[in-house]
Amino acid sequence: MKPAACLIALCALACCPWRPAVAAAAPAHVHPARAQSSTPTPAPATRPDNAATPPLAVPPATPPGTTPPAPGPGELDTNTTLPPPSSAAQQLYSDAQADLLQIRMLLRNGRTQSTVGSGFLVGTSNLVLTNYHVVSQMALDPAVYIGEFVDTDGKRGPVELLAVDVLHDLAVLRVNRNGSGFFPVPDKAVKLKQGQDLYSLGNPLDLGFAISEGAYNGVVSRSFYDQLIFSGPINSGMSGGPSVTASGAVAGINVSKRRDGEAVSFLVPVKYAQELLRRVALQRTTPTDFNPLIAEQLLAHQRAMVARLLDTPLSIKNMGPYRVPVRESGQVRCWGRSNVMMEASFSADSLSCAMESAIYVSDNQQTGQVSMTHQYLRSASLHPLRFAALASSEFGLDRLGSARDARLTGPLCSERFVHSSSLPLRAVTCVRAYRKFPGLYNFTLLSASIDNPQATLLSRLDVAGVSYENGMRVARAFLNALGRSGKF
Repeated sequence: MKPAACLIALCALACCPWRPAVAAAAPAHVHPARAQSSTPTPAPATRPDNAATPPLAVPPATPPGTTPPAPGPGELDTNTTLPPPSSAAQQLYSDAQADLLQIRMLLRNGRTQSTVGSGFLVGTSNLVLTNYHVVSQMALDPAVYIGEFVDTDGKRGPVELLAVDVLHDLAVLRVNRNGSGFFPVPDKAVKLKQGQDLYSLGNPLDLGFAISEGAYNGVVSRSFYDQLIFSGPINSGMSGGPSVTASGAVAGINVSKRRDGEAVSFLVPVKYAQELLRRVALQRTTPTDFNPLIAEQLLAHQRAMVARLLDTPLSIKNMGPYRVPVRESGQVRCWGRSNVMMEASFSADSLSCAMESAIYVSDNQQTGQVSMTHQYLRSASLHPLRFAALASSEFGLDRLGSARDARLTGPLCSERFVHSSSLPLRAVTCVRAYRKFPGLYNFTLLSASIDNPQATLLSRLDVAGVSYENGMRVARAFLNALGRSGKF
């Protein structure tokens, strides 16, 4: 089997230049994954529909899928209420409402509603733009889910999925009616100015169609792909709806919001929708299986992601006597934390870096992401055996890959004692393959220094959604950069 063979190859390529370690301590590690419990990361964000948290770091806009269930008595969230529209907004809504649609995913058996979002008819065509995450169930599991639209008059009809752009969270549907022409998507992107009024439309919380007023406030700087900042409320169910200027020009597509902010929302720039519509125009047949197309897009993303990650050597930071690799860039952000102010028998400093964006695949799978965490543990009071027990419990090897995921294979792991240029290490590499997308893997690399009985450097690397070759490249670069710069 290729994964098992490649695990051995990884150690052959990454470890052969190093001599075996002569002593082993039971090291430790703090999990750097999605909760980011060891670092003061910002509160997570959600798209306008609820969703699972991503497998690695929490991006600025985690993906969604559905409108949340109706609140019980006393549970109504007053923050979800949209303010009354202005006269300009009222006129826009009046002119646009005929071309607004609610997009619903239904179980084929029983036609029970599963998720809802929004969409809009493009010009006078029968094409509808929406988010990929709104129709992801139908794209991934067409034997289980089908889609339908509901217009502002309550009329329903089937939807046909024509194309998806997973990287920018867009999809194109075909329906059995035509638009009035209110939402033409121009050949060129709309030029926006900071503070310019924008109006987002959709069906919030499955309560009815509405319009939300806000302003354009630039482009997200910590996202792998451009997203527009919309300073206005976007609520669950509005995903896939249009955001337009005062003249009605489409500027973007509603996609997400910050949970920890007031009226901080995000739009997919219309330029990506233009590209997808051009692809649809050249498309001779409608795909019958979108999984290979999604895999192709994810493979393209991982090539660009790894190239950007490794285009220059990883930055080196000092943690006590150790040197640790990090990457701080426009897409990756680092955080530090220490327990020095606590009453504890040991000291722990941690440093975590993670991409602040991820590619949404489904409610329980996000990918195309990198995170790395380092923890420096030491104790002058603990007996070496007690420190070894502490380190072993923190290393977390018994918890690695324990979470079951129907979209991933079980982990295949390899453990070796290796030696970088200046540091002996215990290294464990685990790989999980994507069941629906051949050629894509999740890598996890745990390492722990074994050079001191009362101190250890614990490091973890997570790379989600990469080819085997690129996973090996990132793991080698990470291991080679670990080292020791001084004495204890």
